[in-house]
Amino acid sequence: MKTLREIPCGQTVRVIRLNGEGPVKRRIMDMGITKGVEVSVRRVAPLGDPVEVTVRGYELSLRKADAEMIAVE
Repeated sequence: MKTLREIPCGQTVRVIRLNGEGPVKRRIMDMGITKGVEVSVRRVAPLGDPVEVTVRGYELSLRKADAEMIAVE
């Protein structure tokens, strides 16, 4: 199973599961990243942090640690 952090620029994937617990998982869900939603990877910073994605029509920057909690297909 891949995580959002492993997806190269330009690809669109579907979220299959959110790993993590408590406030961190809630924060990711509050940003609109929920099971079944499509996420497009727009850019990845040179050192891999942050990852810029498009979710539900808006752009969002995620830390590497947060992107690792999002399982995609």
